[in-house]
Amino acid sequence: QVRLVESGGGLEQAGGSLRLSCAASGSFFRINAMGWYRQTPGKQRELVAIITSGASTNYADSVKGRFTISRDNAKNTVYLQMNSLKPEDTADYYCNALVSLTSWRTEDYWGQGTQVTVSS
Repeated sequence: QVRLVESGGGLEQAGGSLRLSCAASGSFFRINAMGWYRQTPGKQRELVAIITSGASTNYADSVKGRFTISRDNAKNTVYLQMNSLKPEDTADYYCNALVSLTSWRTEDYWGQGTQVTVSS
């Protein structure tokens, strides 16, 4: 079983910064892509940023130039540096990882979520 544990959420003023972390633990062969998603009440979960095992990245248009995703493969951890925060960034943020449990079995995992609130 693989467990993803997020940290770093909280309350920040508009224009401020927060850094989210997500550490994966458990027994697995390899972690492939890792990403951050967010969700607000009544809306679908949306992709914020994703990073592949080769460190290629992709971002939602709404966060380009403000958020940076990175990963430390030695620590099985993905980060989301969020700068120039806006009230519309307020959401529950979820970590996601595509994990190869073995060389032939891949599973998708989610963290429990961390709340980010940006005040105006």
